Amino acid sequence: MNLRDLKYFVALAETRHFGRAAELSFVSQPTLSGQMRKLETELGVALFERTTKSVELTPVGAALLPHARAAIEQTDALARLAGAHRDPLAGPLRLGVIPTIAPYLVPLVLALIKERYPSLKLVLFEEITASLLERLRHHQIEAAIVATPVTEPEFDAKTLFDEPFWLALPRGHPLFLKDRLTRRDLGSVELLLLADGHCLAEQAMEVCRLAEKRNAGQQADLRASSLETLLQLVGAGMGATLVPALATRGAWMTDAGVVARPLELVDAKRTVSLAWRKSFPRVQAIQALAEVIVATLPNTVRSSHRRARQR
Repeated sequence: MNLRDLKYFVALAETRHFGRAAELSFVSQPTLSGQMRKLETELGVALFERTTKSVELTPVGAALLPHARAAIEQTDALARLAGAHRDPLAGPLRLGVIPTIAPYLVPLVLALIKERYPSLKLVLFEEITASLLERLRHHQIEAAIVATPVTEPEFDAKTLFDEPFWLALPRGHPLFLKDRLTRRDLGSVELLLLADGHCLAEQAMEVCRLAEKRNAGQQADLRASSLETLLQLVGAGMGATLVPALATRGAWMTDAGVVARPLELVDAKRTVSLAWRKSFPRVQAIQALAEVIVATLPNTVRSSHRRARQR
């Protein structure tokens, strides 16, 4: 038995599919299948129940899975700890980013990281907050950029910036002519929201409560799973939506037939933070990443970041 075979075992247990497990493990399907047979022979138990249509863990396989994960993590921890003592600003850093931030911030961050810290290699995971915190908890990523409070005792978090919300409207909407929108303006439009599970949907509902708006998300059948899809719906005249300031940059909103206007609601914003495990040894890498993120903020966010620091 070796560490490689344990990784194959975990990959197959998580995917329940030989082809996908082999792809994730960068080996051929026959190689992975053969190694699983070999591991089962060495252990003297069947780890999987195989049929022509499915692969399922046996009770013994399910019992051994957390131990295999722990063995892999301990080995990876040895390598990470040794690497941290060599150079905390070198090597891979697995970073999770929520989907409503990733497309707008990550390209800027990657460019500046490459310039300032050429030996630091960011490996990106784009998922919703709950999935990222679960990955963080299980040592599958080292840090996460999120937009909800991080209260878990095993994590540390650093506030990066406050990001105001803007209202995205179809071009030609009557509110298009206004430079800034009021509480009453927000109450007059039909709001479209992201699907449940996205923190932006919950934050948009909170802004609606601030504006005493009661019909937010009334067209539930039009809820979208991505901000880009939501803006396409706005461009098609299906309604309006709240977007974070970072998403208002670039030509893609114009291409979708959408314009965005800032709100006069002081609390219409979200706080973006960087979270990491307290036990993570490469604190210098976390600090460097936080500094780079703040340095890349555009003017639409930078002003609110300054105000947040002054408070």
